[in-house]
Amino acid sequence: MFLENAKKTGCIEVICGSMFSGKTEELLRRLRRAQFANQKVEIFKPRIDSRYSEDEVVSHDARHIRSTPVDSSASLLLLCGQCDVVGIDEAQFFDEGIVDVCRTLASQGKRVICAGLDMDYLGKPFGPMPALMAVAEHVDKVHAICVRCGDPAHHSHRLSKSDHLVELGEKDIYEPLCRHCFNKAMEMD
Repeated sequence: MFLENAKKTGCIEVICGSMFSGKTEELLRRLRRAQFANQKVEIFKPRIDSRYSEDEVVSHDARHIRSTPVDSSASLLLLCGQCDVVGIDEAQFFDEGIVDVCRTLASQGKRVICAGLDMDYLGKPFGPMPALMAVAEHVDKVHAICVRCGDPAHHSHRLSKSDHLVELGEKDIYEPLCRHCFNKAMEMD
C-alpha cells in the first residue's frame, strides 16, 4: 500500500571543488551505483570538454562512463526522456540556463547530479555553480591536496599566463592549492 501511493520526488545534488579534488570520480561512483540499482541513467557533459574523450566522462584516474556531449543546457531537456538519474559533468561550463533545466528535471522526479568547479582560476565563483549550489538539496565540497604544503586545497591555480576564463588543461596548466599558498601565488603572478 505505501509503495503504491509513494510519490516519486526528484532532487539536485552538487559535487564541487577544485581541480584534482575527485569531483568526477565521485560523480561516476554515484552514477554506477544508480546503474547497479537498475535505474535508467543519462550522463551529459559540455561539448567543449574533449580533453580525454569526445563521448565519455573520464576522471583523472582514468575511470570513465559513456556520456552525451551537448552544446547547451536546453538540450538536456530533450535528451533525458524516461531516465531516473541525470549526471552532468563540468557544470561550470554550461550556460546559466542549466539551473532552470536542473530544477525542471528534479520537478519531473529525476535525481540530478552535477559536478563542477565552484571557483575559477582567480578564486571567484564560476559560472552557474553558485546558483546550482543554492537550489540543490545536497551539496558536497571535495578537496584536493595542496601540492606546495600538503594542506587541503580548494583553489585551482593556473600555471599558464593566459587570462581566458576557460582554458582546458591538466597538471601542466593547473595545480591545486590551499588558501595560503594560493594567496602567495597570486601575489607573485
